[in-house]
Amino acid sequence: MRKLYVHQLPIRIWHWINAIGCVLLVLTGIQIRYVGLIDVLPFRTAVIYHDWIGAIIVGNFFVWLLSYMFSVRIRVYHPELDPIELFRGCVRQAIYYSYGIFKGAPNPFHLSRTRKFNPLQSLTYQIVMLLLLPIQCFTGILLWDLSRFSRVVDMLGGVRVVDTVHVGIFIIFVFYIPFHAYLGTLGRTPLEHYKAMFTGYEEVPEDQEAEKSA
Repeated sequence: MRKLYVHQLPIRIWHWINAIGCVLLVLTGIQIRYVGLIDVLPFRTAVIYHDWIGAIIVGNFFVWLLSYMFSVRIRVYHPELDPIELFRGCVRQAIYYSYGIFKGAPNPFHLSRTRKFNPLQSLTYQIVMLLLLPIQCFTGILLWDLSRFSRVVDMLGGVRVVDTVHVGIFIIFVFYIPFHAYLGTLGRTPLEHYKAMFTGYEEVPEDQEAEKSA
């Protein structure tokens, strides 16, 4: 086995800010949405925390966007695969996660410096980072100050439409976050991938990296 440095320090910092922020947004969002049913925080306090954490997440998103869109690192999320090969890779990975891993089958994906994500991860992260998160940030900003953004809200169909979209994506994240956390335990040991997000290093077989670097 050899250690492969795949998660640079800025990426690790961004990741943990985003992870912690999204969890806190979900928790405060639940408190805001179900006031009276759940009373961990006063409603106004939950709103203030939700707004401030949301602002941090919006800023953190733009740091990620500018860092990736204007560098070769965007290939990590968007590998040079034709659609058919990407689809086949997603199917192979889904079969592995849902069946093969329980039978001791080898992972069809091999990590390398230029390929951090398997096809299924790549597709999922593109949907999350380039579609769902931007929409959630945008609708969150609109709901933050309805009077200031009333014209835009009206153009989009009104408060109910904007709020429905925001809550709908919130529900997706409620399911996505624990699923993402679970997939993080599917390394050679349950904490291998978590450790890598602190140290930056993943362990790979010597011959595997040699093949990918050739």
